[in-house]
Order: sequence, then structure tokens, then C-alpha cells
Amino acid sequence: MDKLKSMQVFVHVVQHGSFSGAATSFAVTSTMIGKYIKFLETHLGTKLINRTTRRQSLTETGQLYYLECRRILDDIAEAENSLQTLENKPKGKVRINSPVTFGNIVLAPIVADFLQQYPDINIELTLDNDLIDPLHEQVDVVIRIGGLASSSLIARQIAVYEMVFCASPDYLAKHQIPLSLTDLTDHQCLGFSYGDVQASLALQIDTQAFDKQHSRLTSNSGQALKVATLKGAGILLQPRLLLSEDLVRGELIEILSDQVPTPSPIHLMYKSKALSLKTRVFIEFVMAAMSK
Repeated sequence: MDKLKSMQVFVHVVQHGSFSGAATSFAVTSTMIGKYIKFLETHLGTKLINRTTRRQSLTETGQLYYLECRRILDDIAEAENSLQTLENKPKGKVRINSPVTFGNIVLAPIVADFLQQYPDINIELTLDNDLIDPLHEQVDVVIRIGGLASSSLIARQIAVYEMVFCASPDYLAKHQIPLSLTDLTDHQCLGFSYGDVQASLALQIDTQAFDKQHSRLTSNSGQALKVATLKGAGILLQPRLLLSEDLVRGELIEILSDQVPTPSPIHLMYKSKALSLKTRVFIEFVMAAMSK
């Protein structure tokens, strides 16, 4: 059995805590993942992972071997990157994690253009609003919206995330237009959310009053909420980039423009150590595209 592949599998299992997750990433069965781990344990003559039906944990030897495997795999990646840099021929896979709306509307077209210009590079684009830990996930580039915690990652701002209140002309014709945030308690507000906090906190509205609003639809999809808003179902708070075309056409009307949450920065983030040529050219491509 391939020792290098077994080490890659072992590191992935440790970082993600899941045999099934590793099986998906390596396109094999969970049973095969177990065989890779067993191969290493037999070769080393020691147990690396204590595994039960509910959880798994590293043995003391497993922890030491994990750190050495990471070092070796990082060294190999750096060596391969040095060769690519010397030949100036970027190739391989770049893994990207992005919030859903930004990824669909802004990043996907940029990725499509990038693929045409760099035929030897493949892209794995994961759209997910849950925050991941870039230092422990198998990802090369992360797009993050909002303030950043202290980190060893390099962060480059590429845009701002502006929120918009809006409703359809039909809805506003049937209801009194809200002039303040507190007026929203008298309206149907569709799935208000802002990042990982509730609208009452993000907008600094009195929580008890806001909880009395008549919200008939909540969803984790901004697109679904926008469709309902276009149908006259209520008032929406979503990113301008999702709503801009509908606002221009007059199918949605912006309201409360002076009382929206403060725009948030959008950062492109990546690990500083051994940045591969393929990742570097992708980052520069995105930065150039966002500056236009």
C-alpha cells in the first residue's frame, strides 16, 4: 500500500475527525480509509488512533506521528511548488471556501474565467455560510465576510458587503412605508439575518419588540427570500449584490437606506507558509478581477 497516500489519509482523518469525511475527499470507501490507517499502524508496530462507535482520539504515538506527517507533507508540497515556480507552470487543484451568496454571484464567474486562462489548474469551490478553520481544513483560499479575529493567515480585503432593506412596489402600496427600524415591528419581515446573529441584535432593535414582528417565512437561502419579496410577501434585509438588478429594474424598492447595518469588509485569506504557485496565481487573478 502507498505509504505517502496513507500518511495523507491519516492527516486528513486527524484534522477532520471522520473516516467518512476522508472517504469522500479521497473518493474511496470508509473501509478503505480504515485499511490505510491499519497499514500505517502495522508498519510502525503501534496504534495511532483509538476509535469507538462514538468518537476517536489519537494515542500519544499517534499525536507525534501526526506532527511528523504534517511536516513531511508540507515539505513535499514546498518542493513541488519550487519546481512549478522554476518552470513557471502552475498546475494542480486550488480549494476555495466562500459564503454562498458571494460565491454564487461574484466568485463563480471569476473562477470560470480563471479556468479558461489556466487549463492545468482545477478548482474545488465549496460554498458554505458556516465558518471553517482554514488552519485545520483542507483549503487553500477562504473568503470571509466581517471582522477578523487575530490569525496567522494573510488577509487581503477585496470588497465590502453592503446590506439593503427592500420590498416590492405592491407590498409598499398596501402598507405604510417604515421610516425607522422600530416601524418594522408592524410589518412582515422575511427571515431577517445578518451573519451569525439575529436581526434584533445586528440592527440594535429592542429585542422584545422585534420578536413580536410577523415573520411568515425564514430561510437559510437569500435567493428564496428574494423570490418571496418579489411576490409581495414582506420586507427583506439582504446583501446589495443579491438585489442590485431587481432594484435597478424597479421590481424591488430600497427603504431605510440610512439605517442598515454598517457594511462589512470582505477578505480573501490564505496561509502564509509555502504558498503554492497555483494558489498564488489564483489569488492575484481574483484581486485583479475585483479591482476592475
